[in-house]
Amino acid sequence: MHTVVEYISDIKRLCDTLDTEQIVRISELILEKHKGGHQIFVAGNGGSAGTSNHFSCDFGKNAVKGDTNRPKIISLSANIEVLTALGNDFSYADVFFEQMKNLFNDGDLILLISASGNSPNVIKAAEYAKKRGGTVISFTGFTGGKLKELSDVCIHIPSDSYEKIEDIHMMLTHIIVCLFKDIKFGEGV
Repeated sequence: MHTVVEYISDIKRLCDTLDTEQIVRISELILEKHKGGHQIFVAGNGGSAGTSNHFSCDFGKNAVKGDTNRPKIISLSANIEVLTALGNDFSYADVFFEQMKNLFNDGDLILLISASGNSPNVIKAAEYAKKRGGTVISFTGFTGGKLKELSDVCIHIPSDSYEKIEDIHMMLTHIIVCLFKDIKFGEGV
């Protein structure tokens, strides 16, 4: 049985495990890809789909002010019609990489969010991105799974609680947005 105090205490402990240099590195990679004219993709399942969509929204509207030099960010988890059509016509394991076939350019970046790090559709997306010379960033939990191994940079949350892992993953997306706002991203820096 969890108490409120225990839950909050565990979140604080997990925050203390975060490697701040890795978070900065992820922000630098996203900035580098954006400056190079590349797109940023994000995807995940379940709660991680919600985090993906939330990040796409926040990053797309908050990271850059004004009408110029806005990042091209796409959540592959956002379109229920596309997800269900691809899942029905191919398989659920194909829902992300089939979208990437239409959208992903050589050298683009994808952020994959998966508590287990073993979701077949997330693994296929990482493999496809690597095949296209893309950069794979991931947020994982549990043991990190296969996704951790496939990633150029992975922030792994050492927990077996989906709720706590997802809390930290959402916080990481907010940190990245705030880092971009702080570097005056829209001013060409």
